[in-house]
Amino acid sequence: MSNTHSAVQDKKTDKELYDYQQGAISQIFEKFDTAPDDYHLLYQLPTGGGKTVIFSEMVRQYLKNHDKKVLVMTHRIELCNQTSKMLTSFGVTNKVVNSKANLDDQAEYSCFVAMVETLNNRLNDDKLDISDVGLVIIDEAHYNSFTKLFKFFENAFILGVTATPLSSNKELPMKDNYDELITGETIENLIENEFLARCETFAYDMGLTSLEVGSNGDYTVKSSEDLYTSPAMLQKTVDAYKKHSFGKKTLIFNNGINTSISVYYAFREAGLPIMHLDNTATKKQRKQILEWFHKTPNAILTSVSILTTGFDEPTIDTIILNRATKSLTLYYQMIGRGSRILNNKEKFTVIDLGNNLYRFGPWGADLDWQLIFKSPNWFADRIKSDEAIEANFKRDLADDIKEEFSKSEVTYFDIRQCYKDAVDAGESSKVVLERSIEQHAKICIENSEDVYDAIALAKLLKDDINQRIEIYAKCISKSTHNFLKWLKDDYQKKLNSYIRANFDEKFYEIHGYEPEN
Repeated sequence: MSNTHSAVQDKKTDKELYDYQQGAISQIFEKFDTAPDDYHLLYQLPTGGGKTVIFSEMVRQYLKNHDKKVLVMTHRIELCNQTSKMLTSFGVTNKVVNSKANLDDQAEYSCFVAMVETLNNRLNDDKLDISDVGLVIIDEAHYNSFTKLFKFFENAFILGVTATPLSSNKELPMKDNYDELITGETIENLIENEFLARCETFAYDMGLTSLEVGSNGDYTVKSSEDLYTSPAMLQKTVDAYKKHSFGKKTLIFNNGINTSISVYYAFREAGLPIMHLDNTATKKQRKQILEWFHKTPNAILTSVSILTTGFDEPTIDTIILNRATKSLTLYYQMIGRGSRILNNKEKFTVIDLGNNLYRFGPWGADLDWQLIFKSPNWFADRIKSDEAIEANFKRDLADDIKEEFSKSEVTYFDIRQCYKDAVDAGESSKVVLERSIEQHAKICIENSEDVYDAIALAKLLKDDINQRIEIYAKCISKSTHNFLKWLKDDYQKKLNSYIRANFDEKFYEIHGYEPEN
């Protein structure tokens, strides 16, 4: 290590650390001093809590007090560059090991920052001397791409940092690669002490049973795009934005480039200021788009998961989850993009169009990270299925249809409860549909002057009929396509027949007078 660079290490940093950050550093160093040289420690701190600040100060102190080198690993080029800048601001001269880096001067450096794939290539080629590395820090440690490099650092202390100590691969749990987990401040504490903004979530009841799960354990892009690019879904996304976040800076997360592009056109047609960003954008395009997003107060940016890590834009007011995920880590990362404090920003909005709130609970809920770290399968097995989530939905008429039934106090009918009551009473399951038809007929007659009006209203109930039939079919465990189609057609015929046969009598019961001829 050259004298020039060691002198820079002693430079006093102008960064102020908060008490909880200082506490974390002390806790980690205490473990470092007492544990074996090859100890693997995992540190958890929520997004926005300042993980990079903490490990940058750790590197500074470590290099000052030890005659060994430090290596910081990241999984994305943006994180690599950000980490290098942060280390420099702490007075730590560092070398970024990327694919173009000249390593002839590596002996002069005591700290290296590298992307995992590049580092793997350099180590396999024997281009980088790591014999003197005593501390390895892994950012976003829940990604499994790092584990293949552990064999190179058998005598180094490894510190993994992450907001969510849950592996991205169910087959490779973090407890197999780390000896211990230290948890930092909770999201609630960071909110209470004004380090993070509070989140207000508007969750929509979404029918997601058409989504398929891929080999990575999350929903496939193909099935997500089929659902989220439909005209009805695109309209719902625009309407949700207008209702909860109109005129506010908004970041939209999608599963798939086609979905994001479709969202872009839907918002643009609605006259809203929007741009689209995905991983095919050039560096120049990305820079221009993010600058526009930063400077434009009511900007909307639609994207595909490239802004989940290493992207800080405190001016964001709303996050739209225009996708479903089975990944707790991704859920926390997406919402975390809106949690940065700025001036008088105390809260931000989340619009959930993927049942994610129902799947994982509120962002910032009191999760037991130690239990999740030790028993990841226990946690994964308790995540609700889409069927279980949707079983709790109270599916009523769509708002525009409901306007046509304004004289009815109640338009909702609980098929599941009706089925349960029928079974408890020892009745045939057929009575469920009979009672549903009676209720549909009642609301049609309530809002009509004559039988023709009522039949016309019955036609508007097609979607509601379909939903009721699908719930009924699940209750009786029969759901072939032909059976469902027959049931839906039969229901509509019986509803029309019931209205014709009973209109006068039911009209009199409801209004207390007979209909005009």
